[in-house]
Amino acid sequence: MRRFQVTVNGNIYEVEVEELQGGQVAAPAAPTPTPVAAPSPAVKVEAPKAAPQPAPGGTEGAHKVTSPMPGTILDIKVNIGDSVKVGDTVAILEAMKMENEIVATADGKIASINVSKGTQVNTGDLIVTIG
Repeated sequence: MRRFQVTVNGNIYEVEVEELQGGQVAAPAAPTPTPVAAPSPAVKVEAPKAAPQPAPGGTEGAHKVTSPMPGTILDIKVNIGDSVKVGDTVAILEAMKMENEIVATADGKIASINVSKGTQVNTGDLIVTIG
């Protein structure tokens, strides 16, 4: 018998496997998985990130409102220059047959609108910037 450690869906099990010689068939043994404590995760060291580059069009320091999920923009509720407060709806995003309100993340004026009605967006795509 040989012992192995197997991970299934994040759970670690110790299993015993019988090695067969020359095509020999053995009666199957009842599996008895034994949970084992998972090893502690290694600490990841990340390289320092480069300073963010200013966005074109003078929007440095602007707050970016991005898409939280993939979907289709159904409506834009603001225009460039409109004043918004945190929590104001700036767009409606349809995702998974549901309409989701995309809200302002800061107080300020709408500096740019980066999508239009019918635009397909992915997670993290820029919708508007608030200056």
